[in-house]
Amino acid sequence: MDELIPTPMLDFLDTLGVAVFALTGALLAAKERQTFVTVAFFALVTGVGGGTVRDLLIEAPVFWISDPWVTAVCLVVALLVWFTPTRWWEGKLLDYADGIGLTAYAVLGSAKALSYGVPPVPAVLMGIVTGTVGGIIRDVVAGRPSIIMRPELYVTAAALSAGLCVVGTAIELPRIPVWVGAALAGLILRSAAIRWNLALPAYREKGADTA
Repeated sequence: MDELIPTPMLDFLDTLGVAVFALTGALLAAKERQTFVTVAFFALVTGVGGGTVRDLLIEAPVFWISDPWVTAVCLVVALLVWFTPTRWWEGKLLDYADGIGLTAYAVLGSAKALSYGVPPVPAVLMGIVTGTVGGIIRDVVAGRPSIIMRPELYVTAAALSAGLCVVGTAIELPRIPVWVGAALAGLILRSAAIRWNLALPAYREKGADTA
């Protein structure tokens, strides 16, 4: 199997995803008034969680073990949060930033899975895992409900980006336009969900309305 060929765009997506998710993890710990060690831990776990699970599943070297810059990015983000008021990061801005990381990481995860010979459908799933698992781990460790337990369009945005990446690669379109377009499509969907509270229909017990 051929390993993923590094490109500036893919490196950018990787760093962006790590930084954004590290930021959400660090902010959660900061809002809970934790120590810097805990803030840094949450930044690292959230930043690398999805990519770690992906690499283990596709039997690739875990990306942050051999790349010292990944841990450095997480620590810098933790320091940034530690020395700034949490009110700076409140509101919809962080939601949109999280959407950027979500879709960028979904594209990266799918592209890397394809490069390791993973078939198209599992490659889409690897993109979703890469984009969402870090946040899931963050929420589970913090003991709070995860966003994936709400009908809000979140996983759907990751699935759209991952799916477009796989389809574009399968029909042999130029890689960088495919990656950028796939990430933007998912981000547009996620941004619309944030702006207008778009959500998928929730499950309803059959016959509940007529009981």
